[in-house]
Amino acid sequence: MTLSGEQAQRTRAFARRGAGGPLWHFLRGFLKHPVMVGSVIPSSRILIDKMLAPVDWANCKLFVEYGPGVGTFTQHILDRLAPDATLLTIDTNEDFTEYLNGKIRDSRLRAVTGSAADVRDIMADLGFEEADFILSGLPFSTLPAGVGPKIAAETQAALRTDGAFLVYQFSPKVRQFIAPHFDRIDRAFEWRNIPPATLFWAWKG
Repeated sequence: MTLSGEQAQRTRAFARRGAGGPLWHFLRGFLKHPVMVGSVIPSSRILIDKMLAPVDWANCKLFVEYGPGVGTFTQHILDRLAPDATLLTIDTNEDFTEYLNGKIRDSRLRAVTGSAADVRDIMADLGFEEADFILSGLPFSTLPAGVGPKIAAETQAALRTDGAFLVYQFSPKVRQFIAPHFDRIDRAFEWRNIPPATLFWAWKG
């Protein structure tokens, strides 16, 4: 997603007015790394609840979130996660990682700066061999060449059998990245989000 000069100027002005809050951090991260942030507006509660609904929380020991930003999904995941489970967040933007570590005081959260393409190495460094569920809002259609396919392949390899890759996007093109790696892909659409989003649940058989 690319902003025109005038749009970028208005977004910076809006961000300055909310300086210090989560929206300010979100907009600042978008301006610094626009191709790595799916939308300039955080996801709605309606989208969050719908996206997380299929998760088997009772049998989830490791949940991974790609591109958590300012934690729009993160706290909702923690609210559902078992006391002995772990939430690993991976973001290429160090500002977002620092913000999460300062905002959320929860021993189950492990916020790491890195690439989703390296998910298995990051998990191994923390002592995990497989994840139960992985969530992503990364904009696959605007990622640098080769990154999207690698993330999809590494995600499939990182998941346990019967685990799922949960993806919310504003472009349906993401399906071409994940379809080669997953046996079953469920799909839905949430028009009440701004912008409306396509939701995918890709299951590892």
